[in-house]
Amino acid sequence: MTRPRRTSASGRSGVGRTLALGLLALITVFPVILVVSTTLKSNQDVRSNPFGLFSSFSLENLETAWTVGNFDDYLLNSLLLSVPSTLIVVVLSTMAGYAFARLPFPGRTVSFYVVVFGLLVPFFAYMVPLYFQMRSMGLLDSLIGVNLVLATTQLSFGAWFMRAFFSDLPGELEQAARMDGASEWQLFLRIMVPLVTSGMGALAVFTFLQQWNNFLVPLLYMPGGEYRPLTLGLYLFIGGRSVDIGPLAAGTLITILPVVVLYVVLQRQVTQGFLSGAVKG
Repeated sequence: MTRPRRTSASGRSGVGRTLALGLLALITVFPVILVVSTTLKSNQDVRSNPFGLFSSFSLENLETAWTVGNFDDYLLNSLLLSVPSTLIVVVLSTMAGYAFARLPFPGRTVSFYVVVFGLLVPFFAYMVPLYFQMRSMGLLDSLIGVNLVLATTQLSFGAWFMRAFFSDLPGELEQAARMDGASEWQLFLRIMVPLVTSGMGALAVFTFLQQWNNFLVPLLYMPGGEYRPLTLGLYLFIGGRSVDIGPLAAGTLITILPVVVLYVVLQRQVTQGFLSGAVKG
């Protein structure tokens, strides 16, 4: 008598959970669908029926955003800021994670916690002094300077994240490599790094998403506006076209589309990397 009731209760619970998750997914995805629909509609249709989904088709808004809004230049600038800073974070974090996990040196634990302490310090606490320091060094409006600042915002997390992967690797591999005469660099590059590529990939995607969407760093440290990324370009575009909804939606779509495609393509690798890091940590 009790078994059917348990099965029925479990079935109702599963249906309720599915409905709740479906509703949450719909609430999350609907704004993106609305942006895509508004982008691909004619301006007249946008004004007469703003919430109508895909009621017409036109590339006018995309052309306006791409040419008048200079989103082609903003897209290139976003790549110039996101890709190098991501590479810096992945390389330095991998080296730091290996050092904190596998190299016995004096003060290793203290040094690690000092690095992790950076996770607790908000960027707002030091952004103004950093501005004056960069100005004195001539790094304002510089790709090198802004890439370095972007990298520092993710290095603490990256070092902590990669340490979890290196800490879980078996020590027998290290001992065997040393017995075969491998140097420290050979051990690191040929033995250890290939074993943590999933973590490096997950860190790279996560960091790239953070850098791509960063608004405050380019706004503060690029006052001349020579290398404005998409986030800053969209902000300026909105200021000049507060009523023209179609081109604004097109600019928003151009901004979010690359990261959405990147995450969809690499979703499984990112999930596996973070789950592995959580288990190993």
